[in-house]
Amino acid sequence: MNLVLMGLPGAGKGTQAEKIVEKYGIPHISTGDMFRAAMKEGTELGLQAKAFMDEGALVPDEVTIGIVRERLSKGDCEKGFLLDGFPRTVPQAEALESMLKELNKKIDYVLNIEVDQSILMERLTGRRICKNCGATYHLVFNPPSREGLCDRCGSELYQRADDNAETVQNRLDVNIKQSKPLLDYYSEKGYLRNIDGQREISAVFADIEDLLGGLNE
Repeated sequence: MNLVLMGLPGAGKGTQAEKIVEKYGIPHISTGDMFRAAMKEGTELGLQAKAFMDEGALVPDEVTIGIVRERLSKGDCEKGFLLDGFPRTVPQAEALESMLKELNKKIDYVLNIEVDQSILMERLTGRRICKNCGATYHLVFNPPSREGLCDRCGSELYQRADDNAETVQNRLDVNIKQSKPLLDYYSEKGYLRNIDGQREISAVFADIEDLLGGLNE
């Protein structure tokens, strides 16, 4: 099964990706992991990507697409893959289509984990970290026993700057704007399957299992 995983920050993509990989034995391929592996292996494309990243510049599409092609050509992708973080744009999605055609593969589904913005805000702004020992809490899902204080060492908890409401809202706005054309593209192609991510982790995964079960029949 060849899958693309989408969802806004805080939607639970990482958790569901782990469960998909564990159950179906396909590699989880994220953009960051691909870049790191290509740079470590010292491939020509990996070195090109490193040069751009060292300058703080965006890696051009042709380099990114080349690295994706190298990764999808490896033996562990023969039975399928789970792409996460690529494609991010419609031109990248079109390039992926052409690439998969050459490799005699096709996308089965694009799984989009949907969660209301208000819930994402609650998830993303609720994190608190201990100033002393670094223990992590969440005001809703994993609150400390005493408000504002670490259970481990009793020190004060704080909110990271990138977890505040304004920063989180900006992140969500950017992601929504970026992902909409891609979701429209995959919807028109017939690949898109929206998954309700507002429930318990096991319930979300049960929906994914129901959907993917048909691919193994």
